[in-house]
Formats: sequence, structure tokens, C-alpha cells
Amino acid sequence: MSDPSIAHPDFDEPREWPGFRARRARLGRQAGSHRIGASLWELPPGEAAYPYHWHLAEEELIVVLSGCPSLRGPSGWRELDQGAVVAFPVGEQGGHQLMNRTEEIVRFLAVSNQQPDIVVRPDSRTIGVAERRPDGGGLYGHFRLGDAVSYLEGEQAP
Repeated sequence: MSDPSIAHPDFDEPREWPGFRARRARLGRQAGSHRIGASLWELPPGEAAYPYHWHLAEEELIVVLSGCPSLRGPSGWRELDQGAVVAFPVGEQGGHQLMNRTEEIVRFLAVSNQQPDIVVRPDSRTIGVAERRPDGGGLYGHFRLGDAVSYLEGEQAP
């Protein structure tokens, strides 16, 4: 088996949702990393990589390898140039979404500290919960904030 490659990626996580079509190569996992996530993203024209969100535990950094994506952050949209490096700290101030509003394919590398995380998506008022096991799997789900229950909902005293 060969080492993962940015030049010849194994796109192991295709995303085929309307408006969010992208290809993702989970390079960190492919290389055997347990604590550092690294993904190569390929984003076609007119598509967003993911919904606007921020993390409660995971910090991210992106490097634009080719193309000029648009970045939505807490203060609105801005254009990124090829070679741009942008960090997204934990919390609302690290909110982000990348979209390709050009006619060329955009490629970017995303790096993160892999750990259990909660992802907040304010547009849909949902959260995602992910255990982030090195080999995949584990606790993973998405929930509407409006479905919250009380601390003892459904519990019985011993």
C-alpha cells in the first residue's frame, strides 16, 4: 500500500448533497494519524464544502492549494487567494464555510486537532456530535436544538 498523496489523492469521502457536492480525501486517517486530522478537499464550481458552522472542541486551519474560494466567517463573506492560510479557533469566533463561486475547481487542505467534538450549525439551529475515532465510527449524530429535553427526561431514580 502506498502513502497518501496530495498529488494522487484517494477521495474516500464523497459528498453528494445538492449545494454541498465535494470530494474529500481523509489524508490523516489514511496515513494512520490518531490525533491530527488532515483532509484534502476538492470543491466544484457553485458548491459549498459544508454548512456554516463552528466547533466547541476542534480547532481547524485551511490552506488554499488552488483556486479562489469564498469564505463565510462571523463578519460575512470574503474571497481567499490561492496560498491563503486561515485558522478557525474554537467557538463562535471560528465560524466558517467555504464555497466555490468561481468557474474553476478549488482545492484546499484542512488540518485539525482530532478529538471528540460538538459542531454548531446556527443557520439550521442544529448540532453535530462526533466521537472522532482514528479509524472512523463511534458516536456520531445530528440534532435539532429545538428537540432539547430536560436533564432527567426519561430517567428513573434507582
